[in-house]
This record gives sequence, C-alpha cells and structure tokens, in this order.
Amino acid sequence: MLRRLYDWTLSLASGPRAPAALGSVSFIESSFFPIPPDLLLIPMVIAKREKAWWYAFLCSITSVLGGVLGYFIGAVLFEQIARPILDFYGYMDKFDQFSVIFNEWGWWFVFFAGLTPFPYKVITISAGATGLSMPVFLVASIVSRSLRFFIVAGLLYFFGPVIRDFIEKRLGLVFTVFVVLLFGGFALIKLL
Repeated sequence: MLRRLYDWTLSLASGPRAPAALGSVSFIESSFFPIPPDLLLIPMVIAKREKAWWYAFLCSITSVLGGVLGYFIGAVLFEQIARPILDFYGYMDKFDQFSVIFNEWGWWFVFFAGLTPFPYKVITISAGATGLSMPVFLVASIVSRSLRFFIVAGLLYFFGPVIRDFIEKRLGLVFTVFVVLLFGGFALIKLL
C-alpha cells in the first residue's frame, strides 16, 4: 500500500498542477495545516530535478506568505479566542512573561521553527499574538524557510538518483522516520 501511495505521489508531483499544489500546501502549512510541504517538494524534485531551484523558491515564498497569515491570525484573533481562555485559567500573567521572552528571542524562535520539523505554524501564530516585530519575523522567516527548502532541493538535485534509490529501497523506514519527526515536533510543543 505504501508503495502505491509513493508511486501515486510521484505521478502527481510530475503533473501540470503540482506547482500550484506545492504553493498551496506550503502557504496553508505555515498558518494552520498540519502536513509539511516536504511531502510534495521531495517527490517533485525527484520527478523533475531540473526544476529543483524553482520548487524551492516557490515553497519558500508561499511558506513565508502563509507565515504572515499565521502572524495575523495570532494578532487579530488572540483577543477573541486566546485571551478569554487564558484569563479563565489564570494564565494571562504567564502569557505576558512568555511574550517578553518570545520577543527577546523571537528571531531565534522563528528561525529554529522555520528550519526544523518543529511546527512552524505555532511560531507564526505566537509571533502575532506576542506582537513580535514584523520585520524581525519576516527576516527570520525568509532566511530559515529558504534555507530549509533550498537545502532539501539541493540535496535532491545533487544526490537525487542515490536518494531516490535509498527511498525506494527503504520506503517503510523513510516513512516511519518522517512520521516520527512530524509527531515529535508536535510533542515538543506540548513539552514547551
């Protein structure tokens, strides 16, 4: 079953609508969608290595734009949704302390989340909720998201056939590691 899913994803990745799907997933993942764009980026670069840099650029730009949406969700909907909940449980003071720490280290929070499997959307919404400087947020997002997607695309561009062989021979292992990293990022949120 996993093999059929992999083959189906590769066929979609080489289709004419793949770039639009990649841009859409990358955009919504940065603000509320739980699935990272790597699920499309990787097979797209494997299917069409010559477009690796374009796909990385598309993923980076749409991800940062989605991050701006996440920022505005945190900034605009905080008062209506989060504040009443925090007040009810008596956590507003702790949130105020978190806001100070977040804003002191905001660039690094955004950079770390943008570069790693940590759910970037949590940080984009937190950045808006805490009032992190928009220029700081944008620079950290552009640098980290570009690094992340260009590194993935570069590795696949230069080592594509070897990586493709590795993935195809160890599909179950690769899938398991990816799922562990995805859920590990969400588990890390709960610990913080």
